[in-house]
Amino acid sequence: MIRTEHLTKIYKMGKVEVQALRDVNLEIADREFLAIIGPSGSGKSTLLNMLGCLDKPTSGAVFIGCTDTASLTENELAEIRREKIGFIFQQFNLIHTLNALENVALPMFFAGVRHETRTERAEELLAKVGLGDRLQHKPAELSGGQQQRVAIARALSNDPEIVIGDEPTGNVDTEAGNAIMEILEGLNREGRTVIVVTHDAEIAARAGMTKRMRDGVLLD
Repeated sequence: MIRTEHLTKIYKMGKVEVQALRDVNLEIADREFLAIIGPSGSGKSTLLNMLGCLDKPTSGAVFIGCTDTASLTENELAEIRREKIGFIFQQFNLIHTLNALENVALPMFFAGVRHETRTERAEELLAKVGLGDRLQHKPAELSGGQQQRVAIARALSNDPEIVIGDEPTGNVDTEAGNAIMEILEGLNREGRTVIVVTHDAEIAARAGMTKRMRDGVLLD
């Protein structure tokens, strides 16, 4: 499903170069549940951005299927993100003027799905994550755990093969974090590839495969 080859990322800050990733080689099988664990600054979020086609490497390659994403145009990368990948962010990234139903339906609007279909699917997805009674609530009217569940429903709106979470339990309490992990485990059982980064060893232990990072290097 996903493979990296000698993946390197260098950020330039004025005259200073910061090497965020150093020769990372990784294979993620179809339907795998992978947790990437490491301290802040270890490079795990940078790696996630590469796997999710949000950023391009300085050198090396990221393959999704047989496609080398480093060679794609911005429009082609956007198409892959829209059709194959669902993103869950630590900060939720919900639009605060929209209610839960509208937030979940929004990616389908940009994909050209007709109104009735996207509304019906958004309702189904919110029910799937246990928020069928919160359709009209705006983010400010929801708890952190509920907002993250809206974000998960939104990530599933275009039926992606790959679900990527950047510290998906980082801004919620333990109970909500467990509920979110149960949802992600369920998505993996349904056949989706799930990749999360975390600094929490207990969260990482629930994945089928764990990789550790430090100083931009994949340790195992």
